[in-house]
Amino acid sequence: MKVLVNWLLVVVCFLIVAPGAAFSAPAASEKAPSAAVSMVAVNNAGVKQLRALPGIGAVTAQRIVDYRQAHGPFTRVEDLLKVKGVGKQTLEKIRGRISLN
Repeated sequence: MKVLVNWLLVVVCFLIVAPGAAFSAPAASEKAPSAAVSMVAVNNAGVKQLRALPGIGAVTAQRIVDYRQAHGPFTRVEDLLKVKGVGKQTLEKIRGRISLN
């Protein structure tokens, strides 16, 4: 019984010290991606738009543009694996945020 009372006191003290912390919404980094996340059309996007994708920096974005100019448009999302700097993990990070058109 004494242990239960001690735990209740700890919970009450926590709620007094930080009343919003116990029931607050998750932080922005913990939230699922919202529907407002814009898609990036890899066959039309420039370096700036490609850099907005997770795991794609300036060099890789430029390589995507260069590859597209040299070989034509990507016909499958998996074709991005042919670009140096885009591996399987990066492709999985961006798969839900890219389109071909």
